[in-house]
Amino acid sequence: MSAWKPLNRLHSPLELVRQFTPNWFTVNMGTGIVFLLLAQFPAPSPALHALAHRLFFADAAIFAVFVALFVSRWVLFTRHAMPLLHHPVQSMFLGALPMALVPLINGLVLFYPGNAATAHWALQLWWLDVVLSLATGWIVPWYQFTTQEHSLDRMTGVWLLPVVPAEVAASSAGFLAQHLPASQAQPIVAAGYALWGVSVPIALGILTVLYLRLALHKLPPKELGVSTWLSLGPIGTGAFALLTLGAAAPGAFAATPMAAVAALAGPLGILGALVLWGLGLWWLVTAVALTAIQVRRGLPFNLGWWGFTFPLGVYTAASLTLGLRTGIPFFTAFAAALIVALVGAWIVVAARSAHGLWHGHLVHAPCLHAARTGSGPAALQPGSASG
Repeated sequence: MSAWKPLNRLHSPLELVRQFTPNWFTVNMGTGIVFLLLAQFPAPSPALHALAHRLFFADAAIFAVFVALFVSRWVLFTRHAMPLLHHPVQSMFLGALPMALVPLINGLVLFYPGNAATAHWALQLWWLDVVLSLATGWIVPWYQFTTQEHSLDRMTGVWLLPVVPAEVAASSAGFLAQHLPASQAQPIVAAGYALWGVSVPIALGILTVLYLRLALHKLPPKELGVSTWLSLGPIGTGAFALLTLGAAAPGAFAATPMAAVAALAGPLGILGALVLWGLGLWWLVTAVALTAIQVRRGLPFNLGWWGFTFPLGVYTAASLTLGLRTGIPFFTAFAAALIVALVGAWIVVAARSAHGLWHGHLVHAPCLHAARTGSGPAALQPGSASG
């Protein structure tokens, strides 16, 4: 595709629709986790809370626009959208859509506590998110197993994206259930644990294969260099889900046959989260070290840089919650430091994404090129992580 000039000066909005890809939902994922963490910063500040509230509205507006573009592409350009499912990298980003919705669901109950109407809409959106999460968790691997071309040397952390949404929904289940009556919270908590089981064991299996791939074939191409950070996502979210579900279960199942089991959910959740937190620390240090190597090689900017935000954000959320649940100051201080680093990364990535959108550098669909040329390796060409 030829170089783009600013979209509003040259190209039809229909071309933006035709080239729109689910990678853009990573913008919502990163922005969403930032406003959630700012609203819960260990040193409470009315200014930070107000900023977080504004980011919540901005993220909701951007999400609505992206959904409209995504749906329009499938309606108006179905033939051009279908190759997405066969693309070995781009299809994985379908998981970004349900994960982008979860921060908005959590934001509804965080910013409007005690509002029955808001809790009702959050609950309905959560069930929609469950459907989308399970759909991507089964459909994308089905294409991965049956039609896409993959090899161990081309594997990256993006394999995690279609299976992680279920555990992201599980973490939201525990958060949402704490704001609902017991009768509504019970099925949410039960579904949350099931969703955790649908996602976390598979994600840990993928991480095992990713370790093998890095040992045998070394670092991924620099265009996908940031993908190493995606390993933090399922670990952080898995830990956070155990903590939120463990906090919600006793109240949800009080005075029921599950009461005795639910009473154990809290302490067991803390123990499980501590184990996963330690695993996440190993991947965090590894991701920093490997990224430093990629930077020296010339790490190009693409939408994959949003991988610095959401995975780090959910690991930070787990750290922050561990500090609250254990009373150990280290976790709270560690989380505060990560929030500061996360906001800095978000500012850089958001500014460069806005620049790339305006000038058209990031608006292209690699799956269209792969469909025209019939070349699977196009998935790893420069820009494939961004479109």
